Amino acid sequence: MTTPTAEQSGPPAIPTASGRAGASYTLRDLLRYMLWLGTTGFGGPVALVGFMHRDLVENRKWIGEDDFKEGLALAQLAPGPLAAQLAIYLGYVHYGVLGATLSGVAFVIPSFLMVVALGWAYVRFGGLPWMQAVFYGVGAAVIGIIANSAYKLTWKTIGKDWLLWAVFVVSAAVTAITESEVVWLFLAAGLLVWLVRSPPRLMRRSKSPGATLFSLPPLAMAAGAGGAAVVSWPLLGQIGVFFLKAGAFVFGSGLAIVPFLYGGVVKEHGWLNDRQFLDAVAVAMITPGPVVITVGFIGYLIAGFPGACVAALGTFLPCWGFTVLPAPYFRKYGKRPGIVAFVNGVTAAAIGTICGAVIVLGRRSIVDVPTAVIAIAALLVLWRFKTREPLVVAAAAIIGVLLKIFVIHTP
Repeated sequence: MTTPTAEQSGPPAIPTASGRAGASYTLRDLLRYMLWLGTTGFGGPVALVGFMHRDLVENRKWIGEDDFKEGLALAQLAPGPLAAQLAIYLGYVHYGVLGATLSGVAFVIPSFLMVVALGWAYVRFGGLPWMQAVFYGVGAAVIGIIANSAYKLTWKTIGKDWLLWAVFVVSAAVTAITESEVVWLFLAAGLLVWLVRSPPRLMRRSKSPGATLFSLPPLAMAAGAGGAAVVSWPLLGQIGVFFLKAGAFVFGSGLAIVPFLYGGVVKEHGWLNDRQFLDAVAVAMITPGPVVITVGFIGYLIAGFPGACVAALGTFLPCWGFTVLPAPYFRKYGKRPGIVAFVNGVTAAAIGTICGAVIVLGRRSIVDVPTAVIAIAALLVLWRFKTREPLVVAAAAIIGVLLKIFVIHTP
């Protein structure tokens, strides 16, 4: 964990690639981990956040609990995919902009290559009908995976704090009912805990007058902040602009971006039809890494490999900027009481949203008795036997195919 810099003067301290910020691991170690997580991390943002906390905070102890909370709060406040932004921030903690950039690339590139390969197969062989059978089992198992991760993350982070539990419950309920993430809820949660735990000088006498009032600007900055043979540059330009907007203006993570993509890709531009779009979402769900990597598959169907690259770059570039630019201020001011209280409130709301997402995704994936059994079995296996998630996903995929063929086969 880095040394607090809240009392230092001058510009925020930026860690260097040499690891002089006190890292107990090398940048190569972190990149190896991000590549592994991007290759084997099933379950979407909910599970991926839990994996990072388990592996980097609890087991390896590379990242401090406070640093993780700050990264989760910043990722939740800023638009873009949650898991990718958290990976970028964790790379920044000890290795600055270089670490942030390489961590983000290492985390995203495995799933990007997978969806591009599936895009090629989809175009080459005329669709992927087997995907429905695979997703039948995988989608149910994923609910068990993210429920297990959400449970561990909740108890580890919130503990017995009654105020944070209240924030958690409200956030989970709102997410489950509205089926969306409400960014103003995160801000309100942060302000509530800040006012209760570390009120500004107007509400109480403070030994450090500027500790809370002057810590708001950094927070405001954080919050505001087809296989075609011939490349069609105008089309690539349209793709770039659209996915840049998707990455810059859509709050929420994973499936939260799907309605925006559907409105633009299917309704507005007519690049894909409904069937193709649903297949793209299914591809994202049966591949590891961030769910939002579906943009690579969509881009490939529209304009081949160049389209996939432009769509992915347009989506992830804003989330890199929204993470790296405010990161120095978060690290400089993050240890002040007002900021700590604000971050705790946002973190509780974020975890509540994650748990609410379990309910939302469960409604879509658990559609009958077999899927309910698969979800419960996955949860129990992970909880009782500490089995690795990829093995659970592989077993669920096989079970799903067998059930579709021999039990509930439909023409």
